[in-house]
Amino acid sequence: MKEKRIAWAITGAGHTLSDCADRLLPYPNLDIFLSRAAEEVVRMYGLAQRVQAPHLRVYKETRASSPLVVRLFSGAYHVLVIAPATSNSVAKFVCGISDSLVTNLFAQAGKSQVPVIVFPTDLAPEMDTVGPHGDAVKVYPRPVDLENTARLRTMPGVTVVESVEEIARCLATYLSLENLPPSP
Repeated sequence: MKEKRIAWAITGAGHTLSDCADRLLPYPNLDIFLSRAAEEVVRMYGLAQRVQAPHLRVYKETRASSPLVVRLFSGAYHVLVIAPATSNSVAKFVCGISDSLVTNLFAQAGKSQVPVIVFPTDLAPEMDTVGPHGDAVKVYPRPVDLENTARLRTMPGVTVVESVEEIARCLATYLSLENLPPSP
């Protein structure tokens, strides 16, 4: 039996990124896919060393054709987690645009029937978040962003979550894990 691997794709969102890292990094068999914007945001939020730990496989967006997506349809992954997902990425997901590493991963997961868990940044008309320097920020997602999140919820094979705890519950289901990694 193949080992069950988790593909974690990070977009350019800082909202909940630290919480996602706290929840996902303890999982064994975790591979991280960083978009170009994610590389910047990971540094801004002080997470660069954590996601570059020696036990993790980290893949970066270096080519326009995103050859790394072959890993999805070759059966290397049992689930794809995209967390947090920017409004830009969510819009591309629902419109079928595959022009970056993360959007190509999303498309190929769908074509390969690999379950996808997406944690969008835009979930409510008014939200609190934390900036890269720890400052509290109030954000107001646009109606189009909330509509795209609603459309994403209707896509086959896609589970939209609203918290890192929901990510853990979905992973337990998809991976049939008896023991979840400890909560941070």
